[in-house]
Amino acid sequence: MSINEISYHIRGAVYDVYKALGPGLLESVYEEALCFELEERGLKVDRQVQVPIIYKGRALKTELRLDLLVEDLVIVELKSVVEMRDVYYKQTLTYCKLFKKRLGLLVNFNTEDILTSIYRVANGL
Repeated sequence: MSINEISYHIRGAVYDVYKALGPGLLESVYEEALCFELEERGLKVDRQVQVPIIYKGRALKTELRLDLLVEDLVIVELKSVVEMRDVYYKQTLTYCKLFKKRLGLLVNFNTEDILTSIYRVANGL
């Protein structure tokens, strides 16, 4: 499956989760529901994946975790916030760079229109 096909399936799963649960819940609720929805579609999903931080050749002990990694290709970062901030896009791009992934999707479930709240974050596409 291509990265664009995976992205298409993720977007569809996000829409189905939003349609069922609506806006304003905790991020962890959407994460669990989205993971279930993606697995129902036959996609491999890893949750709360540790982000390795290497500084000057040394692995740092500080742990960062990304929300979802789908098919080992697409990073999905979930939010449930009133206002999207630039730092969320930058964070998703940094995760893509650290994991050497070409695509991240940033999703904000606290919205009136989920279709306009799914953002592609490209790393070298």
